[in-house]
Parts: sequence; structure tokens; C-alpha cells
Amino acid sequence: MDLSNLQPGTGSRRARKRVGRGTGSGNGKTAGRGHKGRNSRSGGNSKPGYEGGQMPLQRRLPKRGFHNPFRREMQVVNLTTLSRFDADSVVDPEAMLRARVARKTGLPIKILGTGALDRKLTVKAHGFSRSAREAIESQGGTAEVIE
Repeated sequence: MDLSNLQPGTGSRRARKRVGRGTGSGNGKTAGRGHKGRNSRSGGNSKPGYEGGQMPLQRRLPKRGFHNPFRREMQVVNLTTLSRFDADSVVDPEAMLRARVARKTGLPIKILGTGALDRKLTVKAHGFSRSAREAIESQGGTAEVIE
């Protein structure tokens, strides 16, 4: 056996359906499209979600809530994770990314007050919760907002 006499396995290939070639073929006359109706016509098909004139599901279901188009997405870092850094060190977004405390490069960082901080740090971030700012400053550190 070599490449010159390879063939597909028996039954693995099928001839295409030739429609509209006379009534004896079984797919003549209407060519498998049925009688009348939208899909029997040339160019006749429905857009996604169209339900034949019935009110579409997307419009039947109630809409809830509010989506703020001006929402500013931030990644959050808790105080407990800041205890990875050495005392008296400067913790900025670059340092947080290096320590894998923050994961995404493009998103601004907000420090939240969950947990406790046991060392003095200079923290630079895009936002602070009130409790996080108080906890950092109670240890003698500073919380600087960067834009």
C-alpha cells in the first residue's frame, strides 16, 4: 500500500443531495422545501430570535435592574494580603502585580479594609475604603491615592 492507491473507507463519503431534478428522484418539484411559507421562498429565512410573529422570548421576559454605562471596574485588594510586604516598604500597583496580589495590569486597584494590618506601609492605590485608610494610618503608614 502506498499514497497512490489510498481511498476513503467504505460508507465514509456520501454524495450530495441533488434537489429539484424531477419527481422520480424523491426531491423534485418543491425540492425538499415543502409547500408555501417563508422558508419555501428564495431568500426566505428568519433572523435569530424570530418566532413567526409571536412576541419573542427576549421581549416577553421582564427586565430588571440598572446597568451603569459609566461604571468604573476595579480590582480589590484586602488588607490581609498587604501583610505579605515588608514593614516600611512602599506598596504601589507595580509591587502588587509582582507579588501577585493584584492580577490584571490594566485595571485600577482599590484597597478594602477586610482583615487586619500589623505593620507600617506606604500604600499607593487608585482608591481606598474608609476602614482601609484608617487601618493603614493607625499603624503609622500612609495611604496615597494615585490617578
